[in-house]
Amino acid sequence: MTIAVFLGALLGTMALGLPIAFALLASGAALMWHMNMFDAQILAQNTLEGANSFPLLAVPFFMLAGEIMNTGSLSRRIVHLAMTLVGHVRGGLGYVAIIAAALMSALSGSAVADAAALAALLLPMMNKAGYDKARSAGLLSAAAVMGPIIPPSIGFVVFGVAANVSISKLFLAGIFPGILLGAALWVTWFFMVRRQKIEPPPRATRQDLLVALKDATLALGLPVIVIVGLKFGVFTPTEAAVVAAVYALFVSMVVYRELHVKQLYGIFVAAAQTTAVIMFLVAASLVSAWMITVANVPAEVVKLLKPLLDQPTMLLIAIMVLTILVGTAMDMTPTILILTPVLMPLIKAAGIDPVYFGVLFMINNSIGLITPPVGTILSTTAGVGKMSMDEVTRGVWPFMLAQFAVMFLMVLFPSLVMVPARWLYN
Repeated sequence: MTIAVFLGALLGTMALGLPIAFALLASGAALMWHMNMFDAQILAQNTLEGANSFPLLAVPFFMLAGEIMNTGSLSRRIVHLAMTLVGHVRGGLGYVAIIAAALMSALSGSAVADAAALAALLLPMMNKAGYDKARSAGLLSAAAVMGPIIPPSIGFVVFGVAANVSISKLFLAGIFPGILLGAALWVTWFFMVRRQKIEPPPRATRQDLLVALKDATLALGLPVIVIVGLKFGVFTPTEAAVVAAVYALFVSMVVYRELHVKQLYGIFVAAAQTTAVIMFLVAASLVSAWMITVANVPAEVVKLLKPLLDQPTMLLIAIMVLTILVGTAMDMTPTILILTPVLMPLIKAAGIDPVYFGVLFMINNSIGLITPPVGTILSTTAGVGKMSMDEVTRGVWPFMLAQFAVMFLMVLFPSLVMVPARWLYN
């Protein structure tokens, strides 16, 4: 009955059009009412406590770093470097998109920011070169999925706080799976464009390559600083976010000089607005998470799935399928905040490594950003590219299926995630 009350309140308020943060508050309040313990003071205290977390300070600074990266031309330099590397091969602009997305993922940690930058920079070039518009938009959307997987990652920060899992370990464990997602896109694109008769641009000269590499060196230095600093314990993920924002600001304003003081206000406002949405979601989710714990919902779920506790692989497959279904209707952050308190007791009872689960869970939620009908990344690409959602959705299917295939391979072969992860954080 408790689960029915929680789900009924959550889904009912969402169906009425209530924003998800308020729906989470309403579902928590409904559980309190059901258990005859409604207290507005407890509701307010838990909401405030939800945002009172030092690790969550990483969110505004990573958001700020991403805004600075896009405005300060770091993204453009990375795309130009990728262009000189592989732009001359058949289907070269697609490979440029994949390489650029991987590099940009190591700068911003936001899939939506990466999708907007990639679509603005590359979609006009791909259209002009003669590539299928829907297919190009689909590739750019799927490439942005690497954003929350390759560190730094705002999604990993939120999951780490919600699940009480080391954010540093999550960051380092996400590197190799993020590369595998990019490899899946590379192979898929290779088979899709090998018969196209599009004349690629001439190969860049060695001098052009050296100039492009020199131009992008400082931009590429940011992920190196973050990853090395985390691996050797120089700073925490929160401190890494501050370093990323300050570094991006310094490079954009002092070195490249393409970011001006008058642009800072808009950048700070944009970062603050996005941060406010995420932080309110996190704060509201703690009310539901606290009530879920008090109502012993996780224990009820564990009982329901008890037959699968001795079969971790089957349990993970069931969880991944559930997350896929939820991801078609809900954005990444709410999905993480709603499902994590329920799923983590199952993961611990089954003896599954929380870091391993966190990587799989984040990959699933990231792909959820390109699953229709919601698909936040699809909406972003369609808006920037002035296309319909139907066109982008049609183009993204092959790439989305390839990424889901990689995710389920990681479920079947945990060493794909944990062997490189343990090597990195040990």
